[in-house]
Amino acid sequence: MCSVSKANARSYGIPLLLILGLAGCGGQAEPAGTVRPVLVVHPGGGAQAALSAYAGEIRAREESPLSFRVGGNLIRRNVDAGAQVKQGQVLAVLDADDLSLQAQASQAQLAAAEADLIRARGDRDRYAKLVGEKLVSQSTYDAQNAAYKAAEGQARAARAQLDVARNQAAYSQLRAPHDGVIATRQAEAGQVVAAGQTIFTLAADDGREVAIALPESRIRDFSVGQPVLVELWNAPGERLPGLIREISPAADAQTRTYAARVNLVGAAAKAVELGQSARVYVQETGPDAALSVPLSAIQRGAKGATAVWVVDTQSGKVKSQPVQLGRYGETDVPVLGGLKASDWVVGAGGHLLREGQPVTPVDRDNRPVLSKKVAAAPAKAD
Repeated sequence: MCSVSKANARSYGIPLLLILGLAGCGGQAEPAGTVRPVLVVHPGGGAQAALSAYAGEIRAREESPLSFRVGGNLIRRNVDAGAQVKQGQVLAVLDADDLSLQAQASQAQLAAAEADLIRARGDRDRYAKLVGEKLVSQSTYDAQNAAYKAAEGQARAARAQLDVARNQAAYSQLRAPHDGVIATRQAEAGQVVAAGQTIFTLAADDGREVAIALPESRIRDFSVGQPVLVELWNAPGERLPGLIREISPAADAQTRTYAARVNLVGAAAKAVELGQSARVYVQETGPDAALSVPLSAIQRGAKGATAVWVVDTQSGKVKSQPVQLGRYGETDVPVLGGLKASDWVVGAGGHLLREGQPVTPVDRDNRPVLSKKVAAAPAKAD
């Protein structure tokens, strides 16, 4: 008996249109040219289904933490977060009074050292004449010559110390090392800061990237230079081209993920702003990227080969398509060759079809997937 109740049809999720088409299977001959409703599906996997998505954030390729090379009291802050700055621009200033006093002290020490050098040079010159006239011993002249060299060294040291003190005074001004935008600010006027303490983070203007985290379980599926697609949160559906530029060699100790950077290609880098949320789509290259069809779609073709019924979108008729299959799963089987991701494959009831039979293809919600004109095209008489 081949009858199926509507309640059972609903419980198994079988489209009602397909049940109605199979209602006459109780031995009654089907008229020639009958248009049969069939359930069709696209092969799973493929280019779209094999895309993995990873959340990310737009970052600058070069992010430089800026700090003073000396400590002191921060008396002025000239920029704020988000400000566009130029190379050499003064960003913040320290109180330089103590540094100026150190420079003055070094200047005085240099003056004293140069005075000693002048005196030692004069003594050496006088003793050089005396030793030539045999009025003093050679050892006495050697001692004066050594004193001159010592004074000369003291003068050089004092001059270098003055240069250091002047540099220290210049370090009281924090300048931008290159053009960019201030990403973060971490200090305020009136705060006493230490040497090396971060005051600003400067994002350079020479590139924008997406920072993402890759899972430890699939890290071998990714490589530097691999093409990806980037979709901004505020521009859904618009995908920008990119490349994986770098992958961290070690996993994060807490999250157990690998930090990676995606470089935006061409004009895509100018279409993003710092801090934007993004989603990075990576094409899978493993076995999950293969096409697959339900087990119920597999039929026996010519000479015992495996095949599936494919609906011709132009004529609305089915044709047997030989396929190469992989290892069978519980509900589906991977297709290694013979199908495209855009093909409409008959997912059930294929044993009731014949080559060239016109069909009405519907999806799992009983919605026609082809135009009525094409689907209802009459078959030619054999």
